[in-house]
Amino acid sequence: MSFGRYFEDFTVGHVYRHWPGKTVAESDHQFFCLLTMVRHPIHLDAHHSKSATRLESQLVIGTYVFSLLVGLSEADVTGKALGHLGFDRVRHLAPVRHGDTIYGESEVLAKEPVDGRPDRGSVDVETRARNQDGELVMSFHRRMVVATRSYAGTKIGPLGGEG
Repeated sequence: MSFGRYFEDFTVGHVYRHWPGKTVAESDHQFFCLLTMVRHPIHLDAHHSKSATRLESQLVIGTYVFSLLVGLSEADVTGKALGHLGFDRVRHLAPVRHGDTIYGESEVLAKEPVDGRPDRGSVDVETRARNQDGELVMSFHRRMVVATRSYAGTKIGPLGGEG
């Protein structure tokens, strides 16, 4: 399989299942928190999380799950994207804990050519994360600009322009 899909390859209603999944290691999550300056004790302090919260465990911060899901979907959805136009409707649906495995899937919601640019089109997808038990833990919508096959031979210059 090639890395990503051209605009013509997306079909509205199709669901791409992203494989493999990723098991959330405590060290990965802690490193992400340190890199992003997250200091909330529910993410960093095991004793506090166990003794002072109703879930009695550390929770993986949603921005880590979001970032992981973007990465899991790259080979299937954004490999030939020229850029994201936006992310919205991010929903945190269930807690994620250390040791959970996240699996992703993306459903094509819409696609349309970009006016005046026959070498690209916009594609809307909903990307979802499920844990090892199949429970939906996160979803978000995004719109991206994706190259058509005619774009494949075009050189890309600075800032994405033809060069």
